[in-house]
Amino acid sequence: MRHRTLALLASTGLFGALAHALNIAFGMTWEILWALVLGFALSAAVQAVVSKSEMTRLLPDDSARTIAIACGLGAASSSCSYAAVALARSIFRKGANFTAAMVFQFASTNLVIELGIVLALLMGWQFTLAEFVGGPIMIAFLTFVFRLTLSPQRVEEARVYADRGLVGAMEGHAAMEMSVTGGSILERLTSPRGFTALSHYYVMDWASIWKDIVGGLLIAGALAAWVPNSFWQSFFLVDHPVLAKLWGPLVGPLVAMLSFVCSIGNVPLAAVLWNGGISFGGVVAFIFADLIVLPILNIYRKYYGPRVSLYLLATFYATMVVAGLAVETLFGILGLIPDQRNAKVVESTVTWNYTSILNIGFLVLSAVLVARFLRTGGPAMLRMMSGSPAEPMKHDSAEGSNASTHVRRKQQDYVCPMHPDVVSPTPGRCTKCGMALQPRDAPVEE
Repeated sequence: MRHRTLALLASTGLFGALAHALNIAFGMTWEILWALVLGFALSAAVQAVVSKSEMTRLLPDDSARTIAIACGLGAASSSCSYAAVALARSIFRKGANFTAAMVFQFASTNLVIELGIVLALLMGWQFTLAEFVGGPIMIAFLTFVFRLTLSPQRVEEARVYADRGLVGAMEGHAAMEMSVTGGSILERLTSPRGFTALSHYYVMDWASIWKDIVGGLLIAGALAAWVPNSFWQSFFLVDHPVLAKLWGPLVGPLVAMLSFVCSIGNVPLAAVLWNGGISFGGVVAFIFADLIVLPILNIYRKYYGPRVSLYLLATFYATMVVAGLAVETLFGILGLIPDQRNAKVVESTVTWNYTSILNIGFLVLSAVLVARFLRTGGPAMLRMMSGSPAEPMKHDSAEGSNASTHVRRKQQDYVCPMHPDVVSPTPGRCTKCGMALQPRDAPVEE
């Protein structure tokens, strides 16, 4: 009887602990839900009107102008770390400068609007400002370090490995190209093709990052519920203020590496660490370190080889530490570091307030975009997103045709409704977006 009672108490205690962690995770999710939908919708809108095919042409070197363009393209491209890494390898293989490709990769995960919105909601506007101040500092220092230490031999070694085409993660998502050209931005977005492209990018971005978001929220809930603040305060040297400001940026990226969570998913973890005592600069370095989590380091090894991957780890870590220290110093001088550690890591219930109204409104928007995605060949595209892009289909070309040959019959062709340049003599799917090719009767050129 006594053993049964103890077992019942233990199970009750375990259930209570789990419920506490899940309640915190749900509270944080409800707080940021509308912001995630808004951020992904804005990101999808930008991707729908900005063509990825132009990136290689715009990133030929590591000049200041090219680096600035890489930052802009990255911020407009993606918030998924895995897709950003795959896309950076893709444009490097096509001829983009290696430094510019890495800068693009940094900007596409650390300078995106949805990250800033979630930071503001959970932690405060100071952290959003720190993101957009520290990001350029980190990128500038990375460019400087690459110019000093990146030899042509190392770049060539990276290119040789990159050309092997080994699959990492989100290859199909990185290769996805549905951007609409022609007309004003508003005309492109409101056109049927633009609306379809927006819906596809929206769902694909969610599909690529939901595991990180859910994982980050669950881990944050568990840490907040189960790990006492006294542990964090000891670990982050809270009793030694000067040393803590140096220790935070040094250890922040290491904690991020072991968390396995990247992209926006690391913001809830950052909130827990901030409440626990990590320095302001340590939070910044932790958030920036989503590009050196262990799974992505393994992808670098596949993409660029063991030696280059270690070089990237060393240089990326150094730039994240420097950015954290710089932000800590600058914001300390300006008096912008919050005095209170009150990030929103608390148990919460759904109440009728502005957050609930915003969540309902943006969930309706999300439902509209998902419905459009489902009606326009989205599921087929989703199935190919994580794999390697297929070989391009052969399509009609006037080049190489024999001008003396005359064909007076009609031939059944199949064309992508989103990409008219993708034409095949047989049914199949578009190699750019995965949509089913539609039949088209077209006269053969004479």
